[in-house]
Parts: sequence; structure tokens; C-alpha cells
Amino acid sequence: MQKACEYRGKFDMRATLNKRPEIGEDGQVIRGSSGSLASMALIFGALAMFVYIGGSVGTQLVTQYFGKGATTDQAMVSALLLNVALILLIWRRTTALSEEVDVYRQAEVRAQHLAITDPLTNLFNRRAIKEKTAELTTRASRRGKSVAFLMIDLDGFKKINDLYGHDSGDQLLREVADRMRDTVPPSSVLARLGGDEFGICMVFEPEFPETVDRVAEDLIEVLSRPVTIGDTDHSITASIGISRPELDCDGIDMLIRRADIALYAAKKNGRNGFCWFENGMEVELRTRNSLEADIRAAIPNDEFVPYFEQQIDLQTGELAGFEMLARWVSPMRGLIPPDEFIPVAEETGMIGDLSLSIIRKAMLEAKNWDPKLTVSVNISPVQLKDPWLAQKIVKLLVETGFPANRLEVEITESSLFKNLSLAQSIVGSLKNQGIQIALDDFGTGYSSLAHLRALPFDRIKIDRSFVSTMLENPESAAIVNAIAGLGSSLSVPITAEGIEEQALVDKLRELGCTKGQGWYYGQPLSVENVRKLLAERNLLVSRKSSNLSEKSDAEEVPAYGSKGKRAAG
Repeated sequence: MQKACEYRGKFDMRATLNKRPEIGEDGQVIRGSSGSLASMALIFGALAMFVYIGGSVGTQLVTQYFGKGATTDQAMVSALLLNVALILLIWRRTTALSEEVDVYRQAEVRAQHLAITDPLTNLFNRRAIKEKTAELTTRASRRGKSVAFLMIDLDGFKKINDLYGHDSGDQLLREVADRMRDTVPPSSVLARLGGDEFGICMVFEPEFPETVDRVAEDLIEVLSRPVTIGDTDHSITASIGISRPELDCDGIDMLIRRADIALYAAKKNGRNGFCWFENGMEVELRTRNSLEADIRAAIPNDEFVPYFEQQIDLQTGELAGFEMLARWVSPMRGLIPPDEFIPVAEETGMIGDLSLSIIRKAMLEAKNWDPKLTVSVNISPVQLKDPWLAQKIVKLLVETGFPANRLEVEITESSLFKNLSLAQSIVGSLKNQGIQIALDDFGTGYSSLAHLRALPFDRIKIDRSFVSTMLENPESAAIVNAIAGLGSSLSVPITAEGIEEQALVDKLRELGCTKGQGWYYGQPLSVENVRKLLAERNLLVSRKSSNLSEKSDAEEVPAYGSKGKRAAG
């Protein structure tokens, strides 16, 4: 029984000594933990026992040394040695416990740091920015100052990632973070919110908001400087949205959301600039989001339909074909022109599906027209980034049975600068199928002759902004004359857009333009109205077949009748 008790006592002591420390949220050992208290109690108990036993054994040793006492009690000596061993054991364990507490405390500090810090840039992360912004706002308010929240998005960062890899992108983000630290006031809070988006909260005097303007301008200037990664210099720009809490702002979440809305406005205004939040922006953004949702639902519902603008042979005056234009026939919004929904579709990446669905409808309709009539379709610059675009168009030709030689694909000049090599590949694939390629809006972009050499265009289209004003504007007339002369020297036919009067027709005919289009020949027509127009001119295949059948029947009836009469006679 006594041995069992002794064993249990030893086990309890080991359990006490081996118990891990409990660390609080602040990284400190929790006061009053059982392991710490037990260790302290054991230390004091062992020291008290050492003093008591050591005193007894010491007295015996002294008296024995002088020959005045009996032999030293061996049990007491053994107890003293055991007591010394116990003290050393407890001391070693206490030291180990203290080191373990330090390790736990450091780990806790590291965990807290990682929880609120972006590991790539060492800025605060999205989780921490709200709390830090609230703290800075409170401190600024106590001093009679205000704060501004700047939402920053890098323009063109995705291109760096796509062309040079994510390692280059990460190095660029680190450089951007360093430049931001050096530019903003020291008391500012900086955070990487995710991807290439950053947030900055800074303090300023409420009476001088231009202080924030200067910081925003400095950021735009600093971030636009080239960044050297490896042997290559990379250039990007930044768009900034700014908000402040004084404008009926309810909390930090709204402050950040309004900065995001202002950022959208800055991007819409052309990027590489900054914009303060205004109340009307929120309404505009809601309208835009509603439009985006309606477009997303309208594509599978077949609400987008083709309209057709006549293209006339300027030399003969005959109908040569049509340019297909997109229209949205919404059951809720009515007929919507393309300039209202095309930009949203391009921004959201829906333009590909939208455009191909309308082209399919146009092909199915135009298949029944006279074979001499062509159809021109516009390709968005966003679509020209799709390496499978040519295959998708060829697939539509196969599925609809529309002849490739009657299709003309129009590519805007400005879109070629995005990725000329990819454009060459797409144009080459389309040309191999017999599809015609037109350079649209020539004169409005860079008007580079290198494009005409690099890409085998079958036609050049002069933008309507020059054609419609060429009679009263000498500069427009000079541009039209130059493009017409260029087309003649390169043996590339010219189509003029924006014809609105007979005088323009006469002038363009003199310059040698082959085709023309514009409201002088009529507004864009729906599918039903195109059918009526072509039926009146006998340019529908089904109608012509019917007419030929009727004519054949009319010629054969008398013959059969005469034979019948002769037979009867």
C-alpha cells in the first residue's frame, strides 16, 4: 500500500512537471495555471526540505568531525542527496518550461503577424485593413482631422502575368508596395487587398482635400515609372478611387465600398487617373450592374438580333450587301442600341458569346439572299484576343451552310496593337477559308502602313467621322483623299461609311471608292424589313426560285394544251 502511494506520488510529480504551459491570446502564460503553480510549490517545498535536512546532516557531520557525536544517520544523508537531485530536476524543468513559454509566445506573435499581413508585400491584408482604418479614423477624429481611403488598381498588370509569368508579377507587386511606402505620409495604413488591388488610408486636414489629390498624383506618377525585372523594363499605370467619411458615410465598410465605386469611375474615364466619390456614382453603378445582369440573362433568351445596313456599289448604284449591326430587343427595356450594351459586354467578357449568337442568326438569314450579296460582321477587340476565334467562325459557317466567300470580317485598326502576332494568325486562318477581311475605321487609330503590309486586308473602310464632314472640313477631305489614293496604289477596294447626301456620293465616286453606306441609303433594317426590301428587288433565293418555277409552268402549259388538242383532234 505504501509503495503504491509512493508510485502514485512520483507519477503525479512527473505529470505536473511535463504539463505544457497554457498561453493566452496576448502571448503570456495564463496566470494561475496548474503546471506553473505546482512547479513553484515543488520548488519551495524542496528548498524547505533541503534547509531542514541539510541543517540536521550538517550538524551531525560537524559533531562527528570533532569527535563529539555519533555516526551520521545514513538515511538522512540519502534524503539530502535525493532532495538535491529533486531540486536540480525541478530547476531544469522550470528552465525548460520558461524556454517553452518563450517559444509559444514567439509563435503566437508570428501567427498574429501572418493573420493580418500579406506575405508577398508585407503590407496589411484585406482582413486587417478595416480594423486599422477604424483605428486611424478614431485617432484622426480626436485631433480634429479626417481620413481618406484610396483604392488603387494596377492597369495592365494581367498582361505582365500572362506574358512573363507569375514570378515577374510578384516581383512587380513587391516593387509597387515599396514605392507606395515611400510616397504616402508615414502615418498612413497600407494594405494589399488581393491580386493587383491595394488600399491606403491616410490622414489629412478636412479644409485641405487637395493634400489627398497631391498624394494621388504622386502615386500615379511613381507607379508609372518602368520597373526592371531581369533584363526587361515593364511599365504599368494605376487608377485610384478616393472616398472620405464626411459625406454621409455609415462605417468603414461603406467608406471602402465608395472608394471602390470611385475606382470604377476612374477606370471608365480612361484609367491612369484618380476620381473622388460622388453620390451619383452609386446610382450609375447600380444601373450598370442591373444592365450587366440583364445582358447575362438575355444571351440565352435570344434577345440580341441582327440589324442590317445597306452597302451600295457607288459605281452602279446597286445593292452589294449589308453590314450586320447588333441590336438588343429587350421585353423590359425595348430596343437598345449597341453603344449602350456593347461596352458592358466587353468589360464582363460576354461579348464573345453575344457576338457569335448574332452572327449565327445573320448567316441563317443571309443564306436565303441572292448569292451576290455579302454580309459584313464586326469583331470586337476583346474577341481578337481569343486564339480560337477563327475556328469558332468557321464552325458557324459549317453549321449554317453560309458560303465563306460571302462573309466579310471587319477588324478595327486600334485592336491590332494589342497583339499583332495573334491577329495575324486569326486573319490567316480566316483567309484560308475564303473569308474576306476588312480594316475598319481606318484613320481613327494609328493609321500604320505596317498593318497593311503585315495583314492581307481585302478592303479598307473609311470612318464616318471623316466622310460625313469632308465637304465642309478641309482636313477631313484631305484624309479621305489620302486613304482613297492609298487604296488605289495598293489595289485594295475602299468602302466609305457615313454617307448622308448625294454630293458625298458624287465626290466619293470621283475618288474611286467602290462601296458606300450610310443613312442616305436608309437606316439599319430588321430581319423582316430586309426580307421585304429584297423581295421587292427579287433578291431572295426562295422568291427567285418560285418565279422561275412559275415562268416554267407558264411556258409548259400551252405546249401540253396543244398536244392535248392535237391528240383530241
